[in-house]
Amino acid sequence: MSDDIKKTEVINAEGELNKPNKKKAGKGGPLAKIIMIIIVVIIILGGLYFVDKYTDVNIFGMESDGVSVTDWQAVFLTNGQVYFGKVASQNNDRVILKNIYYLQVVEVPLQRTQTGETATGAAQTQSELSLVKLGNELHGPQDEMTLNTAHILFTEKLKSDSKVVDAIARYLEEEQQQ
Repeated sequence: MSDDIKKTEVINAEGELNKPNKKKAGKGGPLAKIIMIIIVVIIILGGLYFVDKYTDVNIFGMESDGVSVTDWQAVFLTNGQVYFGKVASQNNDRVILKNIYYLQVVEVPLQRTQTGETATGAAQTQSELSLVKLGNELHGPQDEMTLNTAHILFTEKLKSDSKVVDAIARYLEEEQQQ
């Protein structure tokens, strides 16, 4: 027996030479390509979903429990404080709020007579609520707040025609004009 490997060629009925078929691996029809593309898209979307859900990266514009990051939210805390802002990100432990405003009680003196006393005789004040932009305080905080979810009672999406959203819009307009 010879060490040489001989190729066998077959001659078909028409006298043409047929060489052995060599199938190329990995080639499939158009259906196989479509299925592969669908599988790749599903894997990519699944990965993006898990990144969005379990990290601070916000890919889809919605938080894990459906809180929109583009709408104004009211965040009510267990200490009675209410913050208004936009949720930048959120997970099970914390909520990051940006563009923050809060309500502050301002004591305004009642109208005084010429002698300096109020019409009833004693110095009296009237409480008024004022909307304050976070960052204008003495200690100069950044306009971002990380809130522990254990201290959040609930959140509310604010309507576009609410008095708070209207006051925020007026504040932003005044700030742009300056």
